[in-house]
Amino acid sequence: MNTVFSEEQRDCLQELINVAMGLASDKLARFLNTFVHLQVPAIELVNSTQIPAQFEAQYSSAEAAFVSQGFLGNGGVRGEAIVLYQLDNAHRISALLGYDTDSASELEMLTDISSILTTTFLNGLAEQIDNQLSYSAPRVLSSRQNNVTQALIDTACHWELALKVDISYQLIDHSFNCDMLLLIPGEAVLNIQQILDRIVEEY
Repeated sequence: MNTVFSEEQRDCLQELINVAMGLASDKLARFLNTFVHLQVPAIELVNSTQIPAQFEAQYSSAEAAFVSQGFLGNGGVRGEAIVLYQLDNAHRISALLGYDTDSASELEMLTDISSILTTTFLNGLAEQIDNQLSYSAPRVLSSRQNNVTQALIDTACHWELALKVDISYQLIDHSFNCDMLLLIPGEAVLNIQQILDRIVEEY
């Protein structure tokens, strides 16, 4: 199974993701009623078992949370999107949006933001490749309840590959950062490669 992206496939995927992230950034800015600066996301295809170690140092030393949501599309496109947060960022955004300061309200807020980021990004990506996606209910885990690194291990073990998309959101007046992961099985990568090849041939 050849799951290595060619240079043309990677360039095409980068452009598709840039457009999708621009849509997500714009919607997040409207939701927060502030300007959001979005850096170009870095894309890397890795074995999913590498994911916990890559994020352990960043998320194990502080209270953290992640929101995961499965997605399923046409033509064998499927996977799971995960958005990871450090909760000190969540405190500031909760105050900005007027949420209560209790943990339940903060997790509700993270679910709302994750839904915006995940569905807007994936819908924007799907539209560019003439696909439609459906979503499972979001699952929220906080380090107050469990260890985020262990939860990533438990989640990643169900997937073969991770399309790792590093995202940095910067709010003009507030500090906010998160990471987005797309976990996908090997056969879905092959289907995505075929879609990318079709797009490259058309242009």
